[in-house]
Amino acid sequence: MNLTGIGAAGAERINMSSSDDVRADTARIKERRCAICGGAFREYREVYDDRYGYPGSFQLVTCLQCGHKLLVGEFTPELLKKLYTDYYPRSTFDLGRYRPSPGVKGFTAWLNGERRSAYCWVPVNSRVLDIGCGFGETLGYHKARGCDVYGVEADENIRRVAEKFGFKVHVGLFDPDNYEPDFFDYVTLDQVIEHMTNPLETMRGMFKVLKPGGTAIVSTPNATGWGARLFGRRWINWHAPYHLQHFSLASLTLAARQAGFSVEKVKTITSSEWLYYQWIHLCTYPDRGKPSPFWSTSAVRSVKVQMIFGILTLVHWTKINHIITRFFDALGMGDNFLFFLRKNVR
Repeated sequence: MNLTGIGAAGAERINMSSSDDVRADTARIKERRCAICGGAFREYREVYDDRYGYPGSFQLVTCLQCGHKLLVGEFTPELLKKLYTDYYPRSTFDLGRYRPSPGVKGFTAWLNGERRSAYCWVPVNSRVLDIGCGFGETLGYHKARGCDVYGVEADENIRRVAEKFGFKVHVGLFDPDNYEPDFFDYVTLDQVIEHMTNPLETMRGMFKVLKPGGTAIVSTPNATGWGARLFGRRWINWHAPYHLQHFSLASLTLAARQAGFSVEKVKTITSSEWLYYQWIHLCTYPDRGKPSPFWSTSAVRSVKVQMIFGILTLVHWTKINHIITRFFDALGMGDNFLFFLRKNVR
């Protein structure tokens, strides 16, 4: 997962000691106003790191007006460094295993939900900026299709990839001042905006660097979809404390319009693998402060856990997860949003 756009602006104090301390913040939560619509927040649920074992609880609040959900906390540079260095898995990337992102087409790609990613929707021969480009797989994909491609990535590992393959990458956070105004045909963010403390600021920067008539494509989990409703606290995409923002259709639409965009279209396209992961997550859900035997490489996988993996893998092969995922996507209730935002010609 990428760190692009994470900062301390606009966040509140986080308390890491106990559930009682988290609930003690109720009065302060009621005083807050949503940065997107100005609505009041209410407590939604208490969550914790159910993947990598970071200790403590976090308060997730929801806006009564636009449905946006926010993880309350002061995410200082020191805390972020500890989170992503000591807990989030960042194994050494093997350059010999680098492969560009694949092209996506056909029935199998549809069944698997492979067009869930923003990069899939960028035409050939475009000038494109990928914010949060990871290890540069999308950069290789775009470059092979004749695109003039640029990347932004906070993970220092991207330097080795960029140097070997000649990619144009800014290592650090997205800053629109690094580019000429009205420069790009497309700007993409794949599963990145939910990590940001100030998504509105980022979206305004995207608007600045896009050409008139250009398009921003944003993918992000749908916090009002069927998965969040059914699985509650155990929904895999709360992903505390790494996901700070959880968007509804209303909140991301409002944010886009405040940044100057018009919303051209919205889709829900979700990877069928996500539901497979969700079942395993339910069956191996760890206690607070404990790493998950599914998500974390530091946790021990017992014989029971390995049997669960095997059974759920066999179920996944039946394609039932694919059918369920496609059904809810068709209803607009899938776990993954794709927003297509247009910078209108003045």
